[in-house]
This record gives sequence, C-alpha cells and structure tokens, in this order.
Amino acid sequence: MRCPEGSWLPVCGPDDLLPGRGVAALLPDGAQAALFLDRGGRIHAIGNRDPFTGAQVLSRGLTGSADGRPFVASPLLKQRFDLLTGDCLDDPAASIPVYRVRVRDGAAGR
Repeated sequence: MRCPEGSWLPVCGPDDLLPGRGVAALLPDGAQAALFLDRGGRIHAIGNRDPFTGAQVLSRGLTGSADGRPFVASPLLKQRFDLLTGDCLDDPAASIPVYRVRVRDGAAGR
C-alpha cells in the first residue's frame, strides 16, 4: 500500500484477505487504512475513519456494488463509500482517503 508520504508499506499478502471482509492496518503517521478484496479479485485500500462519526470502523463495513462500482457501507450509520474514489455515495460533501495498492508476485491490484 502506498502511504501518503509516497513510500510503500507492506501490510499483508493477498491470501490474507477474504472477499467482502475488511482488514485494518495502522499507518506510520498513526492513521488507519482499511483493505478489502472485492469479489472480482481486486484489492482496495481506503481510510478506516468514518467521517460522520470519527470512529475507525470502515474495515468492519459491508461491501457491495452500486452501478458497477464497489463500495463499503459504514457499520455505524450505513453511509456508502466508493472503494475506487473514496466519495460518499449518500452525501457528496463527504469523502475518505483512497490509497494505491500493489501486490507482489505479479498478482493484480489497484
């Protein structure tokens, strides 16, 4: 996963992720990321902080898709966040960070 300062941070292997379930990771700056493996085999990394509550819970959210775009729904207030852009699908004024990922051994990631 690429950190905000530009360096790559090893988090886990693709085999450690289960489709539809998130994993939280602590970043060097103290922030948290949530990683997801979608049902198409792509890995997504977003900020773990729910901007509506401030809680670090998005890794525990439910995944789905809307209009062909993968999202995670916050487990607290159920707002949906696009895993590709970080935009909130339910409130255009809100968004979360999206991080680039790369997968070693030639597997494909975002």
